[in-house]
Amino acid sequence: MDLKARHPVREPVTTRPGRVSPNDSIEQNSRFAHRLSGCASMHDQIFAAPIARLGDFCFDEQVVDVFPDMIQRSVPGYSNIISAIGMMAARYAQPESRLYDLGCSLGAATQAMRRHVAQPGCRITAVDLSHPMIERARAHLSGFKSEVPVELIEADICDIEIENASVVVLNFTLQFVAPEKRAALIQRIFDGLRPGGILILSEKFRFEDEQVNELLIDLHLDFKRANGYSELEISQKRTALENVMRTDSLPVHQARLREAGFAHQDLWFQCFNFGSMIAIKSSEPAQP
Repeated sequence: MDLKARHPVREPVTTRPGRVSPNDSIEQNSRFAHRLSGCASMHDQIFAAPIARLGDFCFDEQVVDVFPDMIQRSVPGYSNIISAIGMMAARYAQPESRLYDLGCSLGAATQAMRRHVAQPGCRITAVDLSHPMIERARAHLSGFKSEVPVELIEADICDIEIENASVVVLNFTLQFVAPEKRAALIQRIFDGLRPGGILILSEKFRFEDEQVNELLIDLHLDFKRANGYSELEISQKRTALENVMRTDSLPVHQARLREAGFAHQDLWFQCFNFGSMIAIKSSEPAQP
């Protein structure tokens, strides 16, 4: 997550051989995503009591401990997105290529890709700026069988070179990148993708129609209330996120993707003000 740059720390994940069939059903994939998210998780009560001096939200040890519970109770459709990332990786992974999970958190998208990729010679590079996230991701990923090697890197995703990529995932990560750095990051991803490669970009969206925007915000708050969050928790977390998470509208995302050179891009999933986009690099040579 792009909060402060560090020098990259690269370590492979040791795994046992074997692969789950890429033809598993959506229901099985959703159960898998929930299982990974539930590893060693505690109930999220970070903002349950009044905090006198509320600082900016950060992905520290306290957040990592409750992150699986937090993400499931806060992000509508999260398990479905993780499931679909695995299925899209199965379609778009190319032999002898790299797959990137930028802002990997605990590795849910990474493991979904490992589970489904069948092309030979593929490798996954999973990057996160948070040291506790990377360490917990290593522990989670080492518990699953896979023939697809994973390199875990503790670094700012804006400092990572994207090379020989067939699949790149930004799963609720770009919203934490400084706005002035976003276009350059998307351009670097496009340049590092092979022809026919795909970017999967999941984000919380801001809507330009104010009435629609307010409705979707209210529905998301209802979603959080239904999942057991109190008004105090909702209010304090919103305040903590104000300075570190800045959302864009769908047209802004689309324009940025077009400017980078993506020939095909659109929204494939939306629930309230959360959604996921795909952007595909043309397999045809660019016209001069």
